[in-house]
Amino acid sequence: MRCTNNAEQPDGYTAREWARIREKEELEKKKQQKLLLAMLLLLCATALMIFLVYYFVVRSHDYELFYPYDRADTTFGAGSSFLTGNVAEPFASGLCVADGDTNSVALTLNAYSAGLFDMNGEQTVYAKDIFTRRSPASITKVMTALVTLKYGNLDDLVTVTETAKDIEYGSSVCDIKVGDVLSLRQLLYGLMVASGNDAAMMIAEHVGGSVDQFVAMMNQEAAALGATDSHFMNPHGLTAEDHYTSIYDIYLIYQAALEYDIFQDIISRKNYYAEYKRADGSDVAVTWESTNHYFTNDAQAPDHVTVYGGKTGTTDDAGACLSLLSKDKYGNPYLSVILHAESKDTLYQEMNALLALIED
Repeated sequence: MRCTNNAEQPDGYTAREWARIREKEELEKKKQQKLLLAMLLLLCATALMIFLVYYFVVRSHDYELFYPYDRADTTFGAGSSFLTGNVAEPFASGLCVADGDTNSVALTLNAYSAGLFDMNGEQTVYAKDIFTRRSPASITKVMTALVTLKYGNLDDLVTVTETAKDIEYGSSVCDIKVGDVLSLRQLLYGLMVASGNDAAMMIAEHVGGSVDQFVAMMNQEAAALGATDSHFMNPHGLTAEDHYTSIYDIYLIYQAALEYDIFQDIISRKNYYAEYKRADGSDVAVTWESTNHYFTNDAQAPDHVTVYGGKTGTTDDAGACLSLLSKDKYGNPYLSVILHAESKDTLYQEMNALLALIED
């Protein structure tokens, strides 16, 4: 056989046979070319898909959308021509809303103000003068606790100063002494469980740097929560001019404080045991008892309601006050608040009447 290139007919083949072989080779060659073209097209399509995903999904997050829609539009917008302003979540989102007295025909209370809020259902079950500004007595300490939890370090050690004694004689105290060394955590429990006004003063001085600065922080926090009917003059709630809040503002403050697990633990305590040091290094062991009559068995809630915890308050100016976190038999939480009842006896009687409005 003589050597030939692919185009030449080799010896031993007829022209017809060689033509058939050449045709078959050409078809195979075209088939391979089509397969290669298909692979190239698939590769290009894959690259395009990757680019589109990157551009529209990943890279798009790098851009700030100044005008996602016309905010002046009456359907989707805020009805305002200030298109460059921020769009905030509505203030009432997730909150109980009330325009005034609610369900007043269901219950008549002698207390000046009262409210019952279904916290999961976001409904105001009962409302009497819930926006009226009143002296809250020691319910003030709920705000003190909130500011402490938000800005304080509970593991800090606090040395008691003369500031602790700058309170009304005969008011409720933890009976801490100048020079005592306690943790901020212990002072917080003393504040809420025993309603210690001396603890309130030491918390304020430590967290705020001074009592006045801490009170300023309380007022700033109230403004941030939308508690516009509140103004505080001290961290404990003893009577002071221009010191006030409202039932609804107390609800807002509780709503924020309950986000802290430790606050839920504090208000649920019937007592709190604390060990700390005196100035001379000697040990002190004390048990602070709750001032809540539901915890001291001096009051009994309706059968279908469980009192989880809360805060009491009493002064001549504020009358008898009480705020409670309770739960129905399904575990749904309710906040009930009474300001300025005539006495502690009538306070708990009217609180039970309020709790009875929780559905069985």
